[in-house]
Amino acid sequence: MTALAIGAHVDQSDPIAEAQARGMSHVQFFLGDPQGYKGPEFRYAGGAEGLKADAEAAGIGLYVHAPYIVNVATTNNRIRIPSRKLLQQHVDAAASIGARGLIVHGGHVNKDDDPAKGFDNWRKAVEAVDLKLPLLIENTAGGDNAMTRYLDRIGRVFDAISTTEQFDLVGFCLDTCHAHAGGNPLETVVDDVLRITGRIDLVHCNDSRDAFDSGADRHANLGAGKVDPDLLAAVVRDAGAPVVLETPGGAAEHTADAGWLAERL
Repeated sequence: MTALAIGAHVDQSDPIAEAQARGMSHVQFFLGDPQGYKGPEFRYAGGAEGLKADAEAAGIGLYVHAPYIVNVATTNNRIRIPSRKLLQQHVDAAASIGARGLIVHGGHVNKDDDPAKGFDNWRKAVEAVDLKLPLLIENTAGGDNAMTRYLDRIGRVFDAISTTEQFDLVGFCLDTCHAHAGGNPLETVVDDVLRITGRIDLVHCNDSRDAFDSGADRHANLGAGKVDPDLLAAVVRDAGAPVVLETPGGAAEHTADAGWLAERL
């Protein structure tokens, strides 16, 4: 086995059983609808308290992914304000189960907006939300107006939030498919991100069904996509952070992907 812990994104009904079915020491999941504003829900039979206690007893680490629709960067009040509320709800929910971190996408501004407004909205969000656990901002694959597709913009987000009191609770999640599809060379992306953010807290190790700089967010199983297998392994090795596979399939596919990766590490 590799020294780096490899986990996977799973269904939230029984994350502990999902982890054990894959022989993994941590898992990631959604708490509720990834496309809805309804707020978190716990589908684990024992509820939040039961999940926290049972995961601790089993030695399983938990990561929560915030809904995709969260966009705290936008200038559109009808999206930004509910997004900030939803982010707080998921911070609270993730903390209640003892999660190691909450992963959130960087969001985007509208076509005619000055991106600087988006960076400042990120600052305001970090000031407004009571962070009870690490908030891990993830790089995204597409969109010219995205806050965290391009390295220079990731830098400006981190510059903006660096003035906040809770900055030490904000980390970074590096997604390999998003980096590749977003046009960031995997040969240098770990060094680039570390230079910009000072940290990589989690790696989403995914192959990509699409070409470099395509802007398309379509994950593939490891070795089955368009990313150079050696580069994929090198990113994971160089980042030195826990890994979550968000690749297609269930326990069998995730176990195969973890084996593929462990072999190359």
